[in-house]
Amino acid sequence: MSLLVVGSVALDTVETPFGRVTDVIGGSAVYFSASASVFHPVQLVGVVGSDYPIEQLDFLARRGVDLAGLERAEGESFRWSGFYDFDLNNAQTRGRRLGVGAEFRPHIPEPFRDAEWVFLASTDPDLQSEVLDQVRSPRLVACDTMDHWIESKRDALLRLLGRVDVLLINEAEIRRLSNEYNLVSAARWTQARGPEYVVVKKGEHGAMLFTSELVFFTPGYPLESIFDPTGAGDAFAGGFLGHLARAGEVTADELRRAMVFGSVMGSFVVERFGVDRLVGLTHEEIEERVVAFREMTAFEHRWPARAHV
Repeated sequence: MSLLVVGSVALDTVETPFGRVTDVIGGSAVYFSASASVFHPVQLVGVVGSDYPIEQLDFLARRGVDLAGLERAEGESFRWSGFYDFDLNNAQTRGRRLGVGAEFRPHIPEPFRDAEWVFLASTDPDLQSEVLDQVRSPRLVACDTMDHWIESKRDALLRLLGRVDVLLINEAEIRRLSNEYNLVSAARWTQARGPEYVVVKKGEHGAMLFTSELVFFTPGYPLESIFDPTGAGDAFAGGFLGHLARAGEVTADELRRAMVFGSVMGSFVVERFGVDRLVGLTHEEIEERVVAFREMTAFEHRWPARAHV
């Protein structure tokens, strides 16, 4: 049961109040794959330039990520530069150079076209639709988007929503997309356009899952050290889709577990710059944090006996 991701493979320069890194490997497909591959093999489709330090992706191959769909083109790789102030929920972009990504048209290799689980990382919704034209009969399709596409390609994005099962989106974006301030109303508006499942990411405050039958909330994990929030949303998506692919089914219970695994993976990635924290992450560390999530949210309910007057 293959898990396909199509997204950016980039070099990031990031500054936060806690330090600065230059040209570290990043991009949505890399963060997703580094997270999801802990749970399930991944097939990656993207593009890099001739300047990309491709050997730094070896850890993904060792973890079961098939890089046969990673194209190498002559020219500069996609680069993103940004910074965070003490409000780590909001990245400020300093620069974006698309490089070879400007001409990238995703080509899904023949062996990848039978993927059962598909994640369309945030990019032009027309390109996301082109991916769906190439995969044969996916069991579940999830996608991400961002403000830029909501504003500049709204019609294409709405057409795409009619073809996907899961939309992962942050709370500011879903309000903008739906023109609804209330998150429940915004999620219901979005579901009416196609996605059966809507995941609203709330940064350090957790995430919410909306289906036709349930609303489920996972809190943010209380961390003492946060260095770099870059890629946290894609790491969340990796944990979420990786668990569903491993489970092999989409039920209410597995969706709840997927939300917890997504939150756990997002909490790990922010502890260091780039993907460093995910490279050597162990199953024991993940299990320990899953147990901690359960303890944070579990309680027993007893209705107090009415006092006699």
